[in-house]
Amino acid sequence: MKIAVFSSKKYDVDSFNKLEHNHTIHYFETTLSESTVALAAKHDAICAFVNDHLNDDVLQRLNELNIKAVFLRCAGFNNADITAAEKYGIAIYRVPAYSPEAVAEHAMALVLCLSRKIHKAYNRIRDNNFSLERLTGFTLNGKIIGVVGTGNIGKCFCRIALGFGCRVIAYDVREDEELVKMGVEYHSLDKVLEHSHIISLHVPLFPETHHMIRKESIKKMRDGVMIINTSRGALIKTRDVIKALKSGKIGYLGIDVYEQEENLFFEDLSEKIIQDDLVSRLMTFPNVLITSHQAFLTSEALQEIAEVTLQNVEDHLNGVSTKNRII
Repeated sequence: MKIAVFSSKKYDVDSFNKLEHNHTIHYFETTLSESTVALAAKHDAICAFVNDHLNDDVLQRLNELNIKAVFLRCAGFNNADITAAEKYGIAIYRVPAYSPEAVAEHAMALVLCLSRKIHKAYNRIRDNNFSLERLTGFTLNGKIIGVVGTGNIGKCFCRIALGFGCRVIAYDVREDEELVKMGVEYHSLDKVLEHSHIISLHVPLFPETHHMIRKESIKKMRDGVMIINTSRGALIKTRDVIKALKSGKIGYLGIDVYEQEENLFFEDLSEKIIQDDLVSRLMTFPNVLITSHQAFLTSEALQEIAEVTLQNVEDHLNGVSTKNRII
């Protein structure tokens, strides 16, 4: 099978090249969109990532190019128009669970960095400033951590938080019995928002979760709350969060995703002027920590993504039923 891989980076190429396979893979650094879909010509399938466009127009063009399979090398599929894919008879596969520990560990790293002001201390030391003034943090032990979404990643995060001696309360449409036995308390979303010192988001992006963190929900939270998002950027309404940061309602914000990240993340823009005023404003806050969608980026996770993606290809070719196929 000839596969066109979009939004590819060197680490993608390296992880796929470590594996034995009989497929011809062409790598394109560009994002898949209406203007780049022509690159898929003369291929049998495409492999896409989180910011690639799989809307009706792109899927229609893929259908015209006789491409009948899309292999996502990520868990989320909110960037894919499922109805359009069904209309054109295009199968879509994903990698539903690649090293959930990697993302959960990164979420806790954001918590630790913000709670102990490690990012500020690091920058000070580089300027030979060894003062401890204004570096006072807070102890995690005994704090209430609210986990919104206890799927694979949220479950891992709960385990980590319990290990720090935190009281963990959670919201999910389905309670996890194993977590309950470990001491996690399930409550309504409102109660989780109201009582948590730290809130970590681990839910997919669906219409019902879009902008779940906005003015109305922020009002329910404790003053000085910490919000962590390693899931999908559009779970947070950035303008409302900026207002809450300015007022002090939100005391800390750690995000690995951003609702307008498409033209920012995964690129070196160090010699360019950032045109996004919202992310520029976020970066001015000393209590905000932003990483560029790197929570998944461990050698173990990359290898698992490559392995599962290639297995999805084999399953598609052999007509094997798999839970990784979305449609």
